[in-house]
Amino acid sequence: MNATSKLSLIEEKIREGARLTPQEGLFLLEKADLLELGEWAQMSRRRKHPDQTVTFIIDRNINYTNICINRCRFCAFYRAKGDPDAYLLAREEIFRKIQETLELNGTQILMQGGIHPDLTIEYFEELFHEIKARYPIHIHALSPPEIVHLSRQSSITIRDVLVRLKQAGLDSIPGGGAEILVDSVRARISPNKIGQEAWIDVMRQAHGLSIPTSATMMFGSVERPEDVVEHLVRIRDLQDETGGFTAFIPWSYQSGNTELGGKTLTGVEYLRVLSVSRIFLDNVDNIQASWVTQGSKMGQVALFFGTNDFGSTMIEENVVSATGVSYRMSAEEIIRLIRDAGFSPAQRNTIYQILKRF
Repeated sequence: MNATSKLSLIEEKIREGARLTPQEGLFLLEKADLLELGEWAQMSRRRKHPDQTVTFIIDRNINYTNICINRCRFCAFYRAKGDPDAYLLAREEIFRKIQETLELNGTQILMQGGIHPDLTIEYFEELFHEIKARYPIHIHALSPPEIVHLSRQSSITIRDVLVRLKQAGLDSIPGGGAEILVDSVRARISPNKIGQEAWIDVMRQAHGLSIPTSATMMFGSVERPEDVVEHLVRIRDLQDETGGFTAFIPWSYQSGNTELGGKTLTGVEYLRVLSVSRIFLDNVDNIQASWVTQGSKMGQVALFFGTNDFGSTMIEENVVSATGVSYRMSAEEIIRLIRDAGFSPAQRNTIYQILKRF
């Protein structure tokens, strides 16, 4: 069967809403015309979101520490303990950032940091308790590598960590630390970080405790197209099993100031992966545009390639900006960009409930 015939059969499956095989996903990623991909991704988007609403959230990334023992080769953010610019935020500083977020109509804080060797589960229990006692804010915090570290450090199970953190005030878990869920890739870019199965296990157990999570993918470092598809398969399989992923956020590797180095993907390459993600992940309702790595204009273009969410205002962001890539946007600018693209902006909360339409 030639490529044209194969694409026609895949297109027919997409139009019928049938599930693609991994081989078909790979074929799309490598062979499909970009504009056709965009059209098919929009078809898949409209199946889940028939109206023109595009959502966003007002929140803040609070990177509580940049001290990290993992030392991932793709990361420009981490520091060793004792480095001149290593830090651990004081509790009062965290509270100040939360208060400022609320004053800007924020509804969520995203708390992630490096894998700090000295922070215990008790540290986070006390912190989350104090935050909840002071502020009406959603705590979206601690990606799977941080959860696994707390489990190992305290010699308790992943489930016990999650139960205790949920009792302390943890509301949901971000999908960070996924990178590419293929161990051969992880061995090259983050050899000290948890493997693919550990990441999946944390998310499975979180979903089992009714803790919603997002899922991410960082692509464009050293992986092959086959690895991208394998990552998508793992996300889709777990979503079939648990239904606990609220959204999928694919974002492109930024090479500046990293040990790994390399080149940054083009916008065209980003849009290809984005479109295939929307088509392939037929059981994940929300796909988010990554304007933080791609910029506002590409974020706007992404709305025509399968995304229904513009992500966060990110009042503060430190990890991507450490690579030298730094984009900032206010809620007003996000609203304008969504409108200018012909869509209807709406502010959401973490679990994608609409809070306000504009």
